[in-house]
Amino acid sequence: MQKSEAARGRGIVLQPGEGRSFWQPVPANGFAEPRLVPEETKFEGVSLGFQSIAPGSYVREHSHDDQIEMLVGFSGRGTVKVDGVPHPMVPGTTCFLGYDVKHQIINETDEDLVMVWAIAPAGLEEFFEVIGRPREEGEPAPEPFPRPVDTDAIDSRSGMNATAAEA
Repeated sequence: MQKSEAARGRGIVLQPGEGRSFWQPVPANGFAEPRLVPEETKFEGVSLGFQSIAPGSYVREHSHDDQIEMLVGFSGRGTVKVDGVPHPMVPGTTCFLGYDVKHQIINETDEDLVMVWAIAPAGLEEFFEVIGRPREEGEPAPEPFPRPVDTDAIDSRSGMNATAAEA
């Protein structure tokens, strides 16, 4: 892997509440917090953040053509389906999702399901910003809101492939 000279000697520490945060539309609701992103790190190879999925909500089944994704359960409980096979998603559950692996995250509980995500190369942070609405720490959740009408184009630009049933 070629080194990013812009990232040489660069160290970043973000505390809770620092960085960007975006409310997410249906069906995930909740919010996403892209944390270590190329804009800050000056490294395009990976981005990392948190996603909170609201109670009774889910992340659509999707895959990535040119990105690998890693997920770690942080808090709450739910289910992660990988190529249609359900697995518990609990604190410490760790997932590697290679190219073209279909995955969906479901929160069937009455508490938030929070995951840490990392994606390589970066790009998921842009998806969360484009489909979401800016969020300020501590503000109440908005009423559920729809996805943008150009979701297919946004998915395509972000390297995400929604399955036919979820498109």
